[in-house]
Amino acid sequence: MEAYRGLGISQQLLAKVDEIAQQRGCCKVTLEVLQGNTVAQKAYQKYGFTGYELDPAMGQAMFWHKGVGGKV
Repeated sequence: MEAYRGLGISQQLLAKVDEIAQQRGCCKVTLEVLQGNTVAQKAYQKYGFTGYELDPAMGQAMFWHKGVGGKV
């Protein structure tokens, strides 16, 4: 919704996620974003998220999934 853009809501949400992760002793937070969702990508980058590579020679990590019982 356009009326809520630029209010810093995504940054507040990400800060809360970060706070909870620290409280629980997590070592990292991961998220999934669609390649075409550049608005979300910019918000995540602003907060410090980046794409990641386990081995730079092998390229970026990919998320895969498989449905169970014919479900997606």
